[in-house]
Amino acid sequence: MATIVFFCIPAHGHTNPTLNVVRELVSRGHRVVYYSYDDFREKIEDAGAEFHSCNGFDAQLGLTREDGAKIGSDLALSTRVLVDTTLALDEPVCREMERLKPDCIVADSMAVWGKAVAKKLGIPFVCSTTTFAFNRESSKIMPHSLKEMVSMVFSMGKVNAQVKRLQKAGYPVRSVLDLIGSDESIPTVVYTSALFQPCAETFPKHFAFVGPSIRPARSEVEKTGKELVYISMGTVNNEMLPLYRACIQAVKDTRWQVILSVGDQVDLKKLGDLPENVSVYPSVDQIAVLQKADAFLTHCGMNSASEGLYFGVPLVMLPQTSEQGGVAARTEQLGAGLRLKKTTPDAIRAALETAMSDPSYRENAGRISESFRASGGAKAAADCIEGCCFAGKKKG
Repeated sequence: MATIVFFCIPAHGHTNPTLNVVRELVSRGHRVVYYSYDDFREKIEDAGAEFHSCNGFDAQLGLTREDGAKIGSDLALSTRVLVDTTLALDEPVCREMERLKPDCIVADSMAVWGKAVAKKLGIPFVCSTTTFAFNRESSKIMPHSLKEMVSMVFSMGKVNAQVKRLQKAGYPVRSVLDLIGSDESIPTVVYTSALFQPCAETFPKHFAFVGPSIRPARSEVEKTGKELVYISMGTVNNEMLPLYRACIQAVKDTRWQVILSVGDQVDLKKLGDLPENVSVYPSVDQIAVLQKADAFLTHCGMNSASEGLYFGVPLVMLPQTSEQGGVAARTEQLGAGLRLKKTTPDAIRAALETAMSDPSYRENAGRISESFRASGGAKAAADCIEGCCFAGKKKG
């Protein structure tokens, strides 16, 4: 039996894919210790892991909601948060790892404190990547806008100052790329298929493309129309009242059954009177809806896009960040969706009609679905992690 430690950031989209892997490792007789945040305790313990809270050391708790929304696009802010959290967790986590003596550490690609501690203490390490893996070739799918590039250039001074803080604390990091880039020298579990991953052939064999981890549906959704359209802009940046109003205007007087999930920041009363074919909720069981859906209008977050494509649903895409733009670009390349170029009611209706009337979109989404299902899932991820554990014991 091995002792395996997981580290993750406080985000459902990064935690959920690991839970089936935890279950698989526990079923094989391993001890899994999972360091995360109190909001995630129940689901982590349900997966069979021992939960350890990081809340007492969490530098992110001081962030405003506006800061949280900017983390994905503000490199200086992101680096500061990562470094603050790593240094806050440095002493207690190192002390814990020396006590536990784990055979392997598995850390989310953004939970850089896990990777940093593993490097510092010489513990075998596996990276858990819930986005695409990025190297020089695959990163070309995410071109930055001129505004983003200028912002990045002017932020590099602040970024480098944060990296020096880690270097002074004894962490072997050379640049910000050591924090946020894919390290091709270490085993990495990537929660997508080799087909969906851009330039998969350019990564080494110890990158395991295991496909998305899809939980079972928790409820039943009744399909009452000939076609079911699902609209959701995710759980983070979803205060988009004008867009939701345009969507409602676009789908009224159609034959479609429409389910709209708007998050908890929107006053439902401000949406006005709803057509009979439209149902609006703060949240839904997305898996249950996608099992019945014929089109999915999405922000194209990696998890949402993967869930839609897993069930062979064509995507209409409105990305809000460069990462989401990369997912949208790959989906377009594979012919499984189309990008929404305008957010007028006419443009929204036309895009949804195209996604559902052109059979190539569903056929190509089905091809990606098949690749997801054939990628090995939690068993393949557990194999990768076990290999790291046993390799570490052989070296010892």
